[in-house]
Amino acid sequence: MPVGRFAPTPSGDLHFGSLVGALGSYLSVKVKGGIWRLRIDDLDQPRVVPGAVDRILVALEQLGLEWDGPVLYQSARLGAYRAGIEALEAQGWIYPCSCSRKDLSATAPQGPEGPIYPGTCRTGMAGTLRSYRVRTQGRITWEDGLYGTQALDLNTEVGDFPVCRFDRLPSYHLATVVDEGLDGITEVVRGADLLTSTFRQLYLLDRLGQTRPAYLHLPVAVNAQGEKLSKQTLAPGLKPEQASLELWLGLRFLDLNPPLSLRAAPVKEQLVWGLTQGGLGALRPVKTKPLPPEVAGN
Repeated sequence: MPVGRFAPTPSGDLHFGSLVGALGSYLSVKVKGGIWRLRIDDLDQPRVVPGAVDRILVALEQLGLEWDGPVLYQSARLGAYRAGIEALEAQGWIYPCSCSRKDLSATAPQGPEGPIYPGTCRTGMAGTLRSYRVRTQGRITWEDGLYGTQALDLNTEVGDFPVCRFDRLPSYHLATVVDEGLDGITEVVRGADLLTSTFRQLYLLDRLGQTRPAYLHLPVAVNAQGEKLSKQTLAPGLKPEQASLELWLGLRFLDLNPPLSLRAAPVKEQLVWGLTQGGLGALRPVKTKPLPPEVAGN
């Protein structure tokens, strides 16, 4: 059975960009009769805002986006992440590293995603332990459900990347990969800002012997300055009293073109209509789209 998921970070309230990710992943898996899981990515505890989890759950309920099964929390899975790190270590894939981001910014060549790790600590660490990195090799190729064939040589364009800190707290990529396996995720639908993260995650999936899920990345909603919506760019949070309008705008953002008659319809009615449209097949392969003026004006 198809299994999808939505995995917000509780660093603030959901905004329109969050709605697009939740709605896109929901429609994609539900149109196939599948399961939609909700995972709270609360591993980075200093970023967790008190009360944010409860507000996320309420916002999803108000939008009619009902998840299947219990809410899942990364903070409850530290043992599973440690087991993943130990599995990579047992196979000789990871090594200790003393390089800091500051060091690499000053000395390493620049690639499409920042400094390319030059392999400084591959044969031995000279300074204080800061992280553990995975040895990269070869080219990663995969098919995105919207943007088509994606390919990258991790070794020459990214380099060895961290999988955990010195204290073995896992990186975002390692935790995400372990989560996908634990939750039986068969498809990942999320924003195009994470398109390049998929290469690292596929590499780790392959090293851990996990099955690759299918990926589809959605256009990212941006503000008038072309910035991705986030807490840092002061994105307005979703408004409970505007759930019907916001959901309708989300359907329109996903190129489903809902009729005006649905604009104020109950959210359940809108979701039923959305599912009759066959999923995300009408979505155009653009990387960003402007925030709807109805939301931008809030």
